[in-house]
Amino acid sequence: MISHRLLAAGRRLAVMPLLSAILAAGTVPPTDGGLDRQALQRSLDAVHEAGMYGVYAGVRDGTRTWRGAAGVADLATGRPVRPDLVHRIGSITKVFTAVAVLRQVERGAVELDAPVGRYLPGLLPGERGRKVTVRMLLNHTSHIAEYLPLAFPSAVEGSPASLDANRFRTFTQEELAGLGLGAPATGEPGTTPGAYSNTNYVLAGLVLEQVTGEDAERHITREVIDRAGLRHTSFPRTPHIPGPHSKAYTTLFGTIDPPREYSVYDMSWASTAGAITSTMDDLNRFFRALLRGELIGAAQLAEMQKTVVVGSVAAPFRYGLGIMPLDLPCGRFWGSDGGVFGMGTRSVSSPDGRRQASFGINSTWYQRLDENGAIVPSPIDTALNAHTVLALCGPGTATPPLRPLPR
Repeated sequence: MISHRLLAAGRRLAVMPLLSAILAAGTVPPTDGGLDRQALQRSLDAVHEAGMYGVYAGVRDGTRTWRGAAGVADLATGRPVRPDLVHRIGSITKVFTAVAVLRQVERGAVELDAPVGRYLPGLLPGERGRKVTVRMLLNHTSHIAEYLPLAFPSAVEGSPASLDANRFRTFTQEELAGLGLGAPATGEPGTTPGAYSNTNYVLAGLVLEQVTGEDAERHITREVIDRAGLRHTSFPRTPHIPGPHSKAYTTLFGTIDPPREYSVYDMSWASTAGAITSTMDDLNRFFRALLRGELIGAAQLAEMQKTVVVGSVAAPFRYGLGIMPLDLPCGRFWGSDGGVFGMGTRSVSSPDGRRQASFGINSTWYQRLDENGAIVPSPIDTALNAHTVLALCGPGTATPPLRPLPR
């Protein structure tokens, strides 16, 4: 039956990150050969040929840049994708939220290891409010439950009914937080492995609102997006993606045929955990500014890069405060993945912000699930991983087995 297989995936619905550290056989210096533009375009073509409708990417090596695209943005019209399309970035939003919180830490308005109950006594009263800290929200060790299967229950059973019903519904942050807080905890606060939960970053947004006295999305826009000089990045105020964009398709792990399209959607359900739209160029600019110390100081950046193990015993990954490490044969990189209904994203940068790669895809949950609900990697994942390694390490680097990409 499909229901029990989707249960495991449903608990990681939509903005679950999928980038994690991998074991490299050995570390070699990053390639110093610039950008192989033809090879990069061929790697995107391979993603499209593997079955992805459309993919668009931006790669940077110092002052040299490359942008490319392959496939279609609209299955009905055949409109091609372009490298500059505005895109829903899902969980990469969490990096922006974490930076905003850490800026408040620098100002002394928030303490990373203070109990969340100090800032949100109404939402987290009593023992839980005393045990869960701000750091635990940001690194997913609070063990506060995920709200997504409760907001979209039909997805767990392999049906798009609740996705369709909530297309124009506006969720409040308090409502989302209440769903997660009302469910059983996944463990004792502070213990590892942590349990990835979007509820954590909704609560982080509410902490921002409490200490700043303003709407969290507006605060993140001014303090992070504008400060980084991002011109095409925003929290949309309507269900429409601002600017030229692709359609957004999903088959919900093969349970929807033909694929359903979700580019028009009220993203209040993702809030400060996953609602931002951006471009690949803006994402590269953002991570470059972050890692070069232009948004937070060295001490707070070091806190971001302190990682813990998150996830199940069978599929663990390391997570910092909003960002994750990716260890490749040419070195360690930092970034995040994100996936929402019909759009997936990856953005990764070298520690000095010199070598960067970001891509967006216009279909998610395109894989199949095995009898235990685990995702079976598709040829699309193989092609996307090959593009990632080529973009960051250069030609001639073997592609290690990365986890499946945004679903």
